[in-house]
Amino acid sequence: MLEGLAARPSVFTIPIHRSFADSLAAGLIAKYGADPLALAGGRILVPNNRAVRTVTEAFVRASGSGLLLPRLIPIGDPDLEERVGGALDPADDVEPLPPAIEPLERLAALASLVRKPDESSAEALRLASELARTMDALTIEEVDPRSLAEAAADAPELASHWEKALERFRPVLDRWPAMLAERGRLDLTDRRNRLLRRTAERWSAAPPSGFTVAAGVTTAAPAVAALLACVARIPNGMVVVPGLSLDGAMPDEEWEALGPDDRGRTEETHPQFHLKVLLDRVGVARGEVQLWPASGRASSPAVRSRAISHAMTAADFSDKWNSLKPAERRLTGVRAIEVADPAAEAQAIALAIREALETRGKTAALVTPDRLLAERVSALLGRWSIEADDSAGRALSQLAPGTFLLALVSAAAEDLAPVPLLALLKHPLVGGEGEARRAWMDDVRELDIALRGPRPAGGLEGLDKHFSGHHRAERAWRRIRPQLAAVETLLRHDQPLSAFAGSLTHAAQQLAGGRVWSGFAGRSAAELIARVQAVATDLTVTADDALPILHRLLEEVRIRPPYGGHPRVFIWGLLEARLQQADLMILGGLNEGVWPALPSPDPWLAPKIRANLGLPGLEFRVGLSAHDFASALGAPQVLITRSRRDSRSPTVASRLWLRLQAMTSGLAHETRLERLALTLDKSRTTKPADRPAPRPEREQRPRKISVTSVDRLKADPFAFYAQAVLGLRRLDPVDADHSAAWKGTAVHEVLEQWLKNDDCNPDKLVERSRSLLTSETIHPMLRALWQPRLMEAIRWIEEQERENQAQGRVPLAAELRGEAEFDGVTLHGKADRIDRLAGGGIGIVDYKTGKAPRQKAVEAGFSLQLGLLGMIAEAGGFEGISGLPRAHEYWSLSKYGDQFGKCVRPDRKTGPEEFLDHARRNFMEACAKWLTGDEPFTAKLNPAYAPYGDYDHLMRLEEWYGRR
Repeated sequence: MLEGLAARPSVFTIPIHRSFADSLAAGLIAKYGADPLALAGGRILVPNNRAVRTVTEAFVRASGSGLLLPRLIPIGDPDLEERVGGALDPADDVEPLPPAIEPLERLAALASLVRKPDESSAEALRLASELARTMDALTIEEVDPRSLAEAAADAPELASHWEKALERFRPVLDRWPAMLAERGRLDLTDRRNRLLRRTAERWSAAPPSGFTVAAGVTTAAPAVAALLACVARIPNGMVVVPGLSLDGAMPDEEWEALGPDDRGRTEETHPQFHLKVLLDRVGVARGEVQLWPASGRASSPAVRSRAISHAMTAADFSDKWNSLKPAERRLTGVRAIEVADPAAEAQAIALAIREALETRGKTAALVTPDRLLAERVSALLGRWSIEADDSAGRALSQLAPGTFLLALVSAAAEDLAPVPLLALLKHPLVGGEGEARRAWMDDVRELDIALRGPRPAGGLEGLDKHFSGHHRAERAWRRIRPQLAAVETLLRHDQPLSAFAGSLTHAAQQLAGGRVWSGFAGRSAAELIARVQAVATDLTVTADDALPILHRLLEEVRIRPPYGGHPRVFIWGLLEARLQQADLMILGGLNEGVWPALPSPDPWLAPKIRANLGLPGLEFRVGLSAHDFASALGAPQVLITRSRRDSRSPTVASRLWLRLQAMTSGLAHETRLERLALTLDKSRTTKPADRPAPRPEREQRPRKISVTSVDRLKADPFAFYAQAVLGLRRLDPVDADHSAAWKGTAVHEVLEQWLKNDDCNPDKLVERSRSLLTSETIHPMLRALWQPRLMEAIRWIEEQERENQAQGRVPLAAELRGEAEFDGVTLHGKADRIDRLAGGGIGIVDYKTGKAPRQKAVEAGFSLQLGLLGMIAEAGGFEGISGLPRAHEYWSLSKYGDQFGKCVRPDRKTGPEEFLDHARRNFMEACAKWLTGDEPFTAKLNPAYAPYGDYDHLMRLEEWYGRR
């Protein structure tokens, strides 16, 4: 193929201490810029579309004026699902290649092939994605699928799971070519290979006019290497590779040791390994590679390249660090930042960028594979109104249209459960705009309050029943309900993927109108849904599948703002940073597992089979990450950063970080930024709050108090103040577990109905209690755990009632409210049950699903609820009830010893009259202090009797409690 072309290849390298794109543009302008048409008549092959933008911007910077650019042609990046540029895919080809199959169509087809009968569609799509990656690896390396059997035969001792994976993989490889032929399509990687091969053949036979440069291409795929071999040898052809270590920085011995050796061993994790493979396939010796004659902006001294090359040397040669001259190991201009956590790391990076902008014309870039760190830095820069140009963009799943669609599907999948329902209703795209949105949110807040506590029954009918007793919420629900009809039916039945996309569109349109499809992100969402609707597949979407499937699809779509970023601040991923440099390069996230990232496992091919097939090892990308790191270190100023722990555990410093530290005997730390990051948001003086003790005027103090609030008034006056004076109430969480309070309320309701409807007939109590446990709102786990304990306690009540009735005791009322006034203060409360005693007088019963109060608390003047109810009864405060209290009883359903249920009488020791006097004295004393007096409402006055912490955050308890 290369006959008649130049014998000496024209291959150059731009060292890492120079910015690749700027040096490339400067060199080409110097060589061809005198004749603008000569520059415009050339072509530059670059790795991908991102590189097109990078090189274009470099030409703009280098020209200083108007310029006719050469044609920039991406050769396509399979990892980014990019196609080959149009110049390499001519429309007038004699035998045009079939088009490439669309990625989504391919994924769905592979999922149908690989899916097992008992496997979900979401799992099938996940496996298909991994399968596509493995198939692409075979295609890129031009491995014949028929050689898989031979490769597997040479790996006889495979684990059983690898055998099962092979059994599923082989049929797919056999059937897939026929399926593509039926559709008249090719795999994207296969079509790319064919186009590159055709281009190499065409240019070998008839070299194109003008110059041809392959720049920044480091992929060593055979088809790419063949094209580069052609470009290097045609007239006016050049190949320019980034960051190749030449003899002065990397001796031949180290270069040859990269492999493969006579046993096939290689140093895949070395940053120069992929370049060695590329040069070998291009047919160029390292000694034939020349230094690119130009340099652009953002260059550092040449000694930086040699020092970085020394730092990245293979482990077998790292002993040479001991004999290096100081100049050969010094990394002047490179400083380190090591802080405690990711938040401080992001803060330090944001400060460094902000400081760089103080210098006129200075550029700064954060390079990191850690997207969470990048987003944190971008958010922190917002405090100075700096919007970083984030080239990686954000996933559609994180933007408003994506989060809306996910919230919609989540609500449908969980049958309109409270949490996903409220998340959907509160989404900013729902409810209209302006006054309509305000009215909508007023209604949603009413539903929010009504949905506090355990989950109601599912669906619209369950919510209808739940809201029927809440007047304001019921009115709000009637206004909102019509919008949710399509959401409830969205996942009612299993449906094909395309039908699911149509139903999703209809539901989204009904709830949010056209707002969900507006804007750049909205249009991208609409295009994605349209592509899904066009996919013909037998995959079905169930309620369990819908959310993971939609999330996977949205996560694959990256949205980059088309304009508006700061012109001198950039956030780059490793792909974007390969060909360019800023004046200040910040390399963030230097922790093991982040940079370099952990190798992605291949679930289809065992490592031994991959090696037998000649595929790159799983750690091949570690070497690429190391080369990216080394290239970024060449900037004039570099900051490398890491945090000592992440959100879960301590971290381990990256091997790249440790190499630099070992070679340089410790990098200089940017301690100033480390300290600033810790102190920027820290107050100079810390003044803890004092113990609160508000003292409102007497006329502002309440003159009405419930029997259950008296203990709170005495034990924690501030909590009473917050509740009764400020009107603050604790809200249960939405979709909360069935708490002890809920259980108590439910049992009280059963016992109330037992008295009102069954006249406390002991034979009917068990049956009525069982109806409570059959409610569909009770979680099966709660039912299984609570039922035996509850029923045993219910049987105790049954026996207790038989005893009482046998003694002539008659139940009079349940859940009866009453009130009475004492010295200008109204005491009110609700008696769970009142009985007429056989000997005259009444008995007051309070049901407890937990333990009854201890006698010690009663003697201390607390837990006097029964005595206070007795005071109301004695004053005639319960309508229709007459007589003096002669028994005060707690019927506790908790476990005492070996049985559930016990009757506890706090007046047993003193008698009912003295018990009432004890309650009266304590109540009147409390009233005189806080309700009719001017005593301050001091927080946690008696903490031993103030177990509830509903207002602890309001009183800032942690700041003063226990402080002398």
